[in-house]
Amino acid sequence: MEVSSRVRKISPSLTLALDSKAKAMAQKGEDVVNFTSGEPDFDTPEHIRAAAMGSLDANFTRYTPSSGIPELKLAICEKLKKDNSLEYSPEQINVSCGAKHACINVILATVDPGDEVIIPAPYWVSYPEMVKIAGADPIIVQTQAENGYKITPKEFEEAMTPKTKMIIINTPSNPTGSVYSKEELEALAHVALEEDILILSDEIYEKLIYDDLTHYSIASFSKEIYNLTFTVNGFSKTYAMTGWRLGYSASPPWAAKQIISLQSHMTSNATSFAQKGALAAYKGPQDCVESMVEEYKKRREYIIKTLSSIAKISYAKPQGAFYVYINVARTGMSSTDFAQRLLEEEKVAVVPGIAFGDDQSIRLSYATNMERIKTGLERFRRFIERL
Repeated sequence: MEVSSRVRKISPSLTLALDSKAKAMAQKGEDVVNFTSGEPDFDTPEHIRAAAMGSLDANFTRYTPSSGIPELKLAICEKLKKDNSLEYSPEQINVSCGAKHACINVILATVDPGDEVIIPAPYWVSYPEMVKIAGADPIIVQTQAENGYKITPKEFEEAMTPKTKMIIINTPSNPTGSVYSKEELEALAHVALEEDILILSDEIYEKLIYDDLTHYSIASFSKEIYNLTFTVNGFSKTYAMTGWRLGYSASPPWAAKQIISLQSHMTSNATSFAQKGALAAYKGPQDCVESMVEEYKKRREYIIKTLSSIAKISYAKPQGAFYVYINVARTGMSSTDFAQRLLEEEKVAVVPGIAFGDDQSIRLSYATNMERIKTGLERFRRFIERL
């Protein structure tokens, strides 16, 4: 007997695998500096936890509507209007078990076997696998460091075929930290409109942005692009709510009902009391977000200053998220060899770029405290200098 061809096509997540390996080493007593995790090291803010605990005390533990409790869906609509200039009705919102779940909901609801989905590389590890699960073909477009690892309209056009159904855009980006400008997004929207290409816009890191840059939602540019775009967001990164597993999609009217129907047969609703916490996240004070972003800024500046003094590497200055993407090609090693040796010789865990479609780079997460960052970078420098 064999498992399905669908499962045989997909690959395990390298980021989760390496994070697990680093944690296993630490449990054995080894002093590992773990730069792999895409998880904020802050606690979930107290008012969010209190809302969830209060809902438990009130026995709010039963099924909710599959697409989310009405008050949370309304709060999401209000947030999208205020922050993103996007007008959605609650019927267009689907609350899911994380933004990852929201992404695959959208892909399964819109992409057929044999379709093609354009994915700029470096990409978040799960995008190609989600496309494969849908029976479609991921078309990987290698972006260039000189363009900030952002796909250009020309690259978009050259990757299109009659089978192209969708493009995935992630801004701010995991793994590069790149942020698309309004002009860059408008140019991509123009190309998508010419051929009626759907857009999955993953905006999970939108609040983690630096250098006075502004996040733009591509769906906000026109009614026409709005009708092609699925906006995905969530609570994990902004509010340090990774384990709560809450995300959402905001869809054009022609697809929203089908996405909700799909989820109703897969998971039903997201956890009831967690939704009450998410409601508190959007309706409560936002100073907790500002504090986290300020701390990320400090860590980023220290890392950039340190990396600038290390030979044989280059890096893309992150404009958002909490990652630094480092090119290690001049060391003569592949990203996998580099990451393995760094872990074995210096007990520093990073993610090899091959996980993101680029075997010349590594990703370093600064979602860890400054003391560990300093220790890890000292070891990283020592490793490089020995080569």
